[in-house]
Amino acid sequence: MQQASKIEAIEARVHGMDCPSCAQTVQSNLHQLTGVNEVALNFGNGKLNMTYNPEKITQKDIFRRVEALGYQIESIFRKENSPSTTESAKIKNQKSKIDSLSSPWKFWLTTRRGQRVILSGTGLVLGFIAHSMGLSAWIQTSFYCIGIVLAGFPIARAGLISLKSRRADINLLMMISGVGACLLGDFLEGAMVVFLFSLGTTLQSFTLGRTRNAIRDLMDLTPPIATIKRGDEEVNVPISSIEVGEIITVRPGQRIALDGKVIYGISAVDQSPITGESVPVDKEAGDDVFGGTLNQTGYLEVKTTRKSNETTMARIIHLVEEAQGSRARSQQWVDKFASIYTPLVILLAIAIAIIPTVFFSQDMKVWIYHALVLLVIACPCALVISTPVSIVSAIGAATRKGILFKGGNSLETAGKIDILAFDKTGTLTEGLPKVLNIYSLGEQERSSILQIAASLEQRSEHPLAKAIIAEAKKQGLTLQTPHEFVAIPGKGIQAKLSDKLDCGVQDPQVASLLGKNHLLPHLNQEFYMVGNRRLFTNIPPEVSSLLAEISNLGQTPVLVGTKGGLIGIITLADGLRLEAREAVRLIETAGPKEVVILTGDSKSVAQQMVEQLGIFDYRAELLPKDKLLEIQRLQEQGIVGMVGDGINDAPALASADISFAIGRTDIALETADVVLVADDLRRLAYAISLSRKTVSVIQQNIIFSLITKALFLLLGSFGFVGLAVAVLADTGSSLLVTFNGMRLFKV
Repeated sequence: MQQASKIEAIEARVHGMDCPSCAQTVQSNLHQLTGVNEVALNFGNGKLNMTYNPEKITQKDIFRRVEALGYQIESIFRKENSPSTTESAKIKNQKSKIDSLSSPWKFWLTTRRGQRVILSGTGLVLGFIAHSMGLSAWIQTSFYCIGIVLAGFPIARAGLISLKSRRADINLLMMISGVGACLLGDFLEGAMVVFLFSLGTTLQSFTLGRTRNAIRDLMDLTPPIATIKRGDEEVNVPISSIEVGEIITVRPGQRIALDGKVIYGISAVDQSPITGESVPVDKEAGDDVFGGTLNQTGYLEVKTTRKSNETTMARIIHLVEEAQGSRARSQQWVDKFASIYTPLVILLAIAIAIIPTVFFSQDMKVWIYHALVLLVIACPCALVISTPVSIVSAIGAATRKGILFKGGNSLETAGKIDILAFDKTGTLTEGLPKVLNIYSLGEQERSSILQIAASLEQRSEHPLAKAIIAEAKKQGLTLQTPHEFVAIPGKGIQAKLSDKLDCGVQDPQVASLLGKNHLLPHLNQEFYMVGNRRLFTNIPPEVSSLLAEISNLGQTPVLVGTKGGLIGIITLADGLRLEAREAVRLIETAGPKEVVILTGDSKSVAQQMVEQLGIFDYRAELLPKDKLLEIQRLQEQGIVGMVGDGINDAPALASADISFAIGRTDIALETADVVLVADDLRRLAYAISLSRKTVSVIQQNIIFSLITKALFLLLGSFGFVGLAVAVLADTGSSLLVTFNGMRLFKV
């Protein structure tokens, strides 16, 4: 029987890529290696995920191939939990790379790439000096050759690998141009070509690396070691070994290692890495805390609720990394254009080198030189990087503000919204309704009505259910167990309740077995119903009048009854978020032409809400399916965004052109295209504004790149541009596009 091949997976970080073509080159070369199965390289964050057969190829072989292409690579961790790689080593490796990118001088002086550029530039300058001093030609050429070899070696090595894999990337084109200049006897031109290209790509790599550090800074916030309580002792252990339910201790100035709930202590916690809040949040027993946040003032004991790979911070990092590597619609167009443009220009360069010399007896040296210029112009580096550098920068900026975009498409779409629809409960309101009053419509006591409603609501996830249960517990009521529970979407719930009956026994031993007060379980055969007025038929006119009065006060009525009729009404109210009015004003300024509220509440409650917020449109008394249909109707008028909490508005969120979810819940992180982790509606206006600016910057970059390429293609075809100028134009335009995109990081 044939044994299945062993497959291993690695995750690594590739440094030095300055455009998406670099990532494609690495990915293509790794795919060609024997034993490699799957390869995925994310240009946005430099993350490499791949699987391979260790019997056919080793991890060292894979890393050597990447390094041969001129890039640096470091292992993040082995997914098979290799004993050779530890979490502390991972953090150390990342930290060293981050440190080198944090200081320009350190980057240029300590990295191999920076050192090559400096030495190459030194050779070029010495050649200039030798020329100005009138030294012999061989001395000048020697200095130029030093500059060419130092800067050109990694370019030539990567170019030869690209040639072997039949892929015409920028390294191959630059190698041909540099070698061609030397063969034509112009060593100064050759030295300038490789130096300017090396300088430009290295500078671009440095600037992009600093932008990518936004996510790596987040990764570095979670401490690798935490202190846990085991009996009376405190033990330091790796966070990966801590299970849910263990107690970790956090002293002032320490970072909280894992998500959990405070069980002891009072402190202020800086949550800015997750929520973007600038002011520390007070925490005490019962409050939730998040891994990676900073404990500032007091001692805390925290009971963990998630493992290290499932924390809110870990999930945010994963989502941001996925978003940074996603391809926006504009990027797809650019890639398609580049795939046509580059081969055409290469064919044009070949034609310019051959046709004038073969058919018109022109000077071969002159026209080969013109062809080399076109080869430099053939690579659309500035164009292909115009979108990803903007997307990476904008997503990094949004993350710092507590906003998670799921990808480039959502980032581009947010700024194009024509109509923004809000779910009311938990979105525009605090989501913490309170019981205000209880009306008895028969012989039932008010406490009995509350007890029945709370007993049924134990099986419900609706925000009003939590408020009713909380009020019942506050009054010390004992809740009964619901049976045959049925939830009726958009209307309410119904169930039978088990209560207790006195068995009437006198024997003390039997009584002790039966429990306190000699009570036996008994299933009440009456179906109780709790919900809105749509759940009940034949509501008396006087009750309808009472319901109208309640709604006019801006309160939400919850009706309680049986199939025989109503027995009571519970009224609740949910206050507006403190920032809701300001948020709506900012959103209307940010771009959407119309803001509308979608709610299941009555028209009078919705009317009060829109008057308080200054919104002119609403749709009331909507079932979940009605919200979905309303979104589809609104889409006939333009691009529609939907804002909700993901709990009972998931169909509408999924149907909208772009969806926004409020909060850090699992359902919010999974459901929406954009998540406002900060739980602050005002961040929505920032997200829309950032999207509009991002689209504007992408358009600027694409237009600038196309105009620059067209201009130099025209000039190069007629011999008005030299090799050095062509390289300067190519790398210069790439740098300008990069710097323009990076401006978004500071928006």
